[in-house]
Amino acid sequence: MKCPYCSFMESKVVDSRATEEGSSIRRRRECIGCGRRFTTYERLDEIPLMVVKKDGRREAFSRDKIITGVLKASQKRPISYEVIENLAREIERELRNQMEREISSQVIGEMIMERLRHIDEVAYVRFASVYRQFKDIDRFMEELERLQRGETE
Repeated sequence: MKCPYCSFMESKVVDSRATEEGSSIRRRRECIGCGRRFTTYERLDEIPLMVVKKDGRREAFSRDKIITGVLKASQKRPISYEVIENLAREIERELRNQMEREISSQVIGEMIMERLRHIDEVAYVRFASVYRQFKDIDRFMEELERLQRGETE
């Protein structure tokens, strides 16, 4: 590790500890050349995950987009932010474990809906109505009836 003060190429690790969220390691280093201390962070180099949209566009996966969508669907419902964060984290972990570089937005939407069904049925129907783009009341009623029967699409 190159010293930010004198550019000497060698340093020793004085202290290491995980960050609060556990996603990286904070290291205090001491330059062997000048003796000054500095901090570095080490984190896992993740495979970039790309989302393929319905129109074929590709964009980087964002856990925040899942959180935002679920927050909108669960507005004024008794669902804690922690539950929503856990849902998003669980989906991201499952997607990354598949080791696929590209995943369709439809797959992500279905994963969200499957989990929302078990958390809050009203939030599920709200999310499904936007995600599935119900064109009329009949399609909306079909989804409600399917939910009452305990079926999945």
